[in-house]
Amino acid sequence: MMFLFTVLAGLAFMFSTSILLQILACALYNNWWPMLAALMYVLVPMPCLFFGGGSTHFLTSREGGGWMNAAKFLTGASAMGSLAIPAILRHAGLIETGAMFIEFTSFFILVCTVLCFHRATLDEDCEQPQQASSQWKQVTDRAVCVPLNILRSSSPLLASFNQPKQHCLFTPPLYYWSPRQADELTKSPSHLILHRHLCLSSSMSMALRRLRPWAFPLFFLVLFSYDEYGLWSRSRTWSGVAQATQRVFLYPQAPKVSSIVSSKYRTAYHFQPPKNWINDPNGPMYYNGIYHQFYQYNPNGSLWGNIVWGHSVSTDLINWIRLEPAIERTTPSDINGCWTGSATILKSDQPAIIYTGADTEKRQVQNIAFPKNLSDPYLREWIKPDNNSLIQPVGQGLNPNQFRDPTTGWIGPDGLWRIAVGAELDGYSAALLYKSEDFVHWTRVDHPLYSSNDSTMWECPDFFAVLPGNNIGLDLSAAIPNGTKHVLKMSLDNCDKYMIGVYDLKSDAFVPDSVLEDRRLWSRIDYGNYYASKSFFDSKKGRRIIWGWTNETDSSSDDVAKGWAGIHAIPRTIWLDKDSKQLLQWPVEEIESLRGKEVSQQGLELKKGDLFEIKEIDTLQADVEIDFALTSIGSADPFDPSWLLDIEKHCREADASVHGGVGPFGLVLLASDNMEEHTSVHFRVYKSQEKYMVLMCSDLRKSSLRPELYTPAYGGFFEFDLEKEKTISLRTLIDHSAVESFGGGGRVCIMARVYPVALTDDGGTRMYAFNNGTTTVRVPRLKAWSMRRAQVNVKKG
Repeated sequence: MMFLFTVLAGLAFMFSTSILLQILACALYNNWWPMLAALMYVLVPMPCLFFGGGSTHFLTSREGGGWMNAAKFLTGASAMGSLAIPAILRHAGLIETGAMFIEFTSFFILVCTVLCFHRATLDEDCEQPQQASSQWKQVTDRAVCVPLNILRSSSPLLASFNQPKQHCLFTPPLYYWSPRQADELTKSPSHLILHRHLCLSSSMSMALRRLRPWAFPLFFLVLFSYDEYGLWSRSRTWSGVAQATQRVFLYPQAPKVSSIVSSKYRTAYHFQPPKNWINDPNGPMYYNGIYHQFYQYNPNGSLWGNIVWGHSVSTDLINWIRLEPAIERTTPSDINGCWTGSATILKSDQPAIIYTGADTEKRQVQNIAFPKNLSDPYLREWIKPDNNSLIQPVGQGLNPNQFRDPTTGWIGPDGLWRIAVGAELDGYSAALLYKSEDFVHWTRVDHPLYSSNDSTMWECPDFFAVLPGNNIGLDLSAAIPNGTKHVLKMSLDNCDKYMIGVYDLKSDAFVPDSVLEDRRLWSRIDYGNYYASKSFFDSKKGRRIIWGWTNETDSSSDDVAKGWAGIHAIPRTIWLDKDSKQLLQWPVEEIESLRGKEVSQQGLELKKGDLFEIKEIDTLQADVEIDFALTSIGSADPFDPSWLLDIEKHCREADASVHGGVGPFGLVLLASDNMEEHTSVHFRVYKSQEKYMVLMCSDLRKSSLRPELYTPAYGGFFEFDLEKEKTISLRTLIDHSAVESFGGGGRVCIMARVYPVALTDDGGTRMYAFNNGTTTVRVPRLKAWSMRRAQVNVKKG
């Protein structure tokens, strides 16, 4: 019984240790691929079970032939596979480095266990070798007759043999059993001598019969029992923002669906690193002829974690050179995180970065960093003073875990520097105001810049000045012209929202022009997949530029398989409309330098149900500008103000296939030949009591045949003055998996991510202008360009 216990305990330890470590790797990295190596781990001890009677002796025997050689080969191949598979998966970018080392550790423990088990059985066998040899000889000098039912029940390899009712086997001894076991062999007719390699007592045979039915089902139950709502599905939270749950899966199941691991899903001219995870843009600035873009970056993998400040530089905002990370977790004040912040050019013409760090207590604190060498045009190295952290989450009502993302600094009328920090104060959201003489020693003002009881936390606040009807940017630290408005932007509800108002210098506070109690009605920077935006004043061209992050909408396992996740939207010029009601945005003019072959069309007329194909350009990398002129407005459907509370729902209900009075009309993008896949960006016009309202939708619900994607129907409304505006304009930038659209001259912007299967096919995709409304729509201008590939972080500086 002690030997039996040793066998079962050893096997249990091997199974539990290796499998639990594999599950640990899967859980830590949210990835199924490590379980592939676990299949190899299971094969290592199997020959010991089926051919060695629970012993490892046959592995060191020189005997061979038949199932013996197959067993040895299986053990060796599975052992080599256990080492090779993690290395291959890591080289292919399918698992993280940490997961690979966990697998190696798991295999090392398994091998050590097998070796210890092997040694233990050798020791037991050698207790009384001479006596064992004598007793074994008594057994092997004669044949042993074994009932067929025992043969079949003891080994699956013999279960299908068509033998007579009695089967006699003779074998010379391959190894010694213990004296006790040899003695039992001479007494019981139900012991087996199989194929020179198996000698089982009835008790061990019974144990294996009991073990075998549940060992394999239990393993596969552990492997596959966690469905998408269990361990491998989680609500991804980054920087305190709960993102929509994305179910993790290993196989894109449909047979006609190609692998998502395709270079054709990578963008050609949007900002992204060569590989790995990227999120918030940080501290953009223009300094001494160079644009700097910092960003939240995981240098070790394509999932969120290990965040540092990535750093790239450019002279044109389009082509970028990547540098080494500028800020890493190296001090007690940021050892648990280097999170979002902003850059400010100080009076001494020295840049400074203030950013949020998570300290040793995991409190969110504000730190500062300066360039090490101002003569370096790229500002590659940044140093942190010893007096970090500068600002700590102290004060009544302040949540230390919701205190982050400082803004760019500005100088007030008293000559003091100011910054705002997003915070939760007494359970409400606030942009806390801090003052400083030297940008190092800060004092909290006794009131926030602005606060709201409609939410609990504002991330990534931004505060800047704008002139109504003028696309010239303003430096908040310079003299502010009369009539200037101010914008307070915040990130919440998975989107970026803003308020327009004035900065009251006397009270040192932001006063919005209007306050809407329901934050669903607040204005948005972008109505699609766009978050954590950051703006800066471009002194080179006197404009304000804003950047935003757009994440992937596939699964985390897809991101690991691809080896990259996240991009930044095209940098946009941002300004205030002449009525001071909303911000307008347009891609920076530098993007036009990538335009290649052009096609144009004038005087096009689209009747109900018409599709006009836009040909002869690269439909995967394109810039399209189209104007729609309305021939009649009288048939416009009535506007329902309740639609403003859930615009996406209305876009789903009134999609491009639903006929309307005026609209839908727009573009169909990235369409397969049979239109089974397509993305539509379109307008509808509604009649309100005093004005017309235009709905712009970017509908992704049929964008891909690939399963398990997040494919919403984004949408936003803007006002339309028929007397003053003759056309409704649409500009869309298509860049493989990115579709970025600007409607009504930039009044509604929608960033979207799509993954069409047709995109990876050799046949490519198609593009159309369409009208599905009752009223005929004219197209006085349509221009489209193929876009060349930008040099985005290809070179390293």
